[in-house]
Amino acid sequence: MENLHNHRSITNANTGPPRGFTDIFRREFGFSHPSAFARRFSASEVLVKSLNLYGKLDGHGGCVNAVEFNSTGDLLVSGSDDRQVMLWNWASKARLLAYPSGHTDNIFQTKIMPFSGDCRIITSAGDGQARLGLFREDGGVETTLLGKHHGCVYKLAVEPGSPHIFYSSGEDGFIQHFDLRSNSATKLFCCYSSTGKQTPSKIGLTSIVIDCRNPYYFAVGGSDEYARVYDLRKCQWVSSRNSDQPVSTFCPRHLIGSNNVHITGLAYSINSELLVSYNDELIYLFQKNEGMCSSPSSEDLKNTNEPQVYSGHRNAQTIKGVNFFGPNDEYVLSGSDCGHIFIWKKKEAKLVRLMIGDQHVVNQLEAHPHIPILATCGIEKNVKIWAPQGNDIPPLPGNVKEIMEANRQGREDRSRVTLTPDVIMHVLRLQRRQTLAYIERRHSRADIMSDDDDAEGYLLGRLDGDASSEEDSPGNSRDCNIS
Repeated sequence: MENLHNHRSITNANTGPPRGFTDIFRREFGFSHPSAFARRFSASEVLVKSLNLYGKLDGHGGCVNAVEFNSTGDLLVSGSDDRQVMLWNWASKARLLAYPSGHTDNIFQTKIMPFSGDCRIITSAGDGQARLGLFREDGGVETTLLGKHHGCVYKLAVEPGSPHIFYSSGEDGFIQHFDLRSNSATKLFCCYSSTGKQTPSKIGLTSIVIDCRNPYYFAVGGSDEYARVYDLRKCQWVSSRNSDQPVSTFCPRHLIGSNNVHITGLAYSINSELLVSYNDELIYLFQKNEGMCSSPSSEDLKNTNEPQVYSGHRNAQTIKGVNFFGPNDEYVLSGSDCGHIFIWKKKEAKLVRLMIGDQHVVNQLEAHPHIPILATCGIEKNVKIWAPQGNDIPPLPGNVKEIMEANRQGREDRSRVTLTPDVIMHVLRLQRRQTLAYIERRHSRADIMSDDDDAEGYLLGRLDGDASSEEDSPGNSRDCNIS
């Protein structure tokens, strides 16, 4: 474990942007303060199109599954299959500390608690545990088990502005409430699928998000087609009573009753719009008034507006997140099994940027809280930072249609299979193991470069202005099936 004194001096001394951060904006845009940048450039499409690789944060020994900025945006935390938590000054590309999380399986979520002096990091993992990493005054880190689910815990949700309270959702279907002041965990309820079914079944949950504009509301998604929204004020804090009573549900009409889709990612916009990403399907944006009751009638369905749709990517191999980008969430972000980062205009669902973000799969994308900086991670063993750079605005790659068509064809081929929720969760775990086994075999061959060197050449060969390399290479329009 690395010493924390450097971390403390950085966080205590820096009231403004970290060194390196200011240099980026002075060099590229002629001024340094991020608020001035936001006022002048706002959500410019030109700015988004100029996003390019700023740097890589190397240090993990396995796939990186989680990235998160702190509330001020000067620090970034990451978690990996190596079960290490790492804290970074992303602007200088410097690792400030690393510590063993105490988890016994792959880390899927890392978050820095707000208003905690950046000294409390919560994590969740494939072992079902939610844990706390507390930075001590002597430079050490104390890790504590806070609670446990049966099955993986992919996501945690922090109560906006609270240094103490957060929630977890697990494959066992339970929502748990945590309060760091007591290091206690409370099971709120278990999520069941009862819509149109005689026998309710547990929903294995993969995502939970809180509406920052209305923090009493949170949404969960998992192994069926519905995103469910709950009101915390209506949750019974007594385990003997059932609080599984969503105030609203969201689902595209054509997916209602489907047995072969499930949700991998959710995100709320600052206007309470709900973004939902489906496994091997598409991404949908719902307005807050477009929800249905838990058992919608045919009349309800008839009066429901169709959501905005974002397509072109492929989300089959892993549990992928989805996110917004821009000062007012003007853009939608997703990774893909083909290794690309997709950025669409939110209103028109027009694809405006397509970047190679990983040799294999891009899993998570995290927007900086104040400026147009993006952090991504995937199967490779690093975090990538993306920033507006240079005056040349690259067009979409010449083979964009082939990439999107390969993704569409892969979805259609697989959509013929019908799976139960339990089988869906098993298949996800199996796919992940197969993907990692494939990569281990590939990089164990003597005639193949190391993962980092290979990845660097693959990325930089396309990000250094060589647009023709993507256009001329038919291999880039590959199907996204890895295993």
